[in-house]
Amino acid sequence: QVQLVESGGGLVQAGGSLRLSCAASGRIFSINAMGWYRQALGKQRELVASINSAGTANYADSVKGRFGIARDNAKNTVYLQMNSLKPEDTAVYYCNANVDAIARTRDSYWGQGTQVTVSS
Repeated sequence: QVQLVESGGGLVQAGGSLRLSCAASGRIFSINAMGWYRQALGKQRELVASINSAGTANYADSVKGRFGIARDNAKNTVYLQMNSLKPEDTAVYYCNANVDAIARTRDSYWGQGTQVTVSS
């Protein structure tokens, strides 16, 4: 019913930047909170940043001052701008959206994940 498609991952050197995008499609009435999570090898998935429908953003302490989250409601898209990347940022990044569907159901959806690798 709803799909999230991510793009923008890749390999960068420490100190570089990447911009991740996640576009939602399907029978969507509205999107509430959206966020980005990441999961490194051998570790649990963790919240990186989130943004609610009013535009209020929250960040993990490890990325504050380096990452920025934004959304374009007209395009049902959320972005994650990642600057000053560190090797510890290496992970698979997943977007998440809390969606009210046209069918009047509310569910949380996940993107397929995009690999971010930061070399030293």
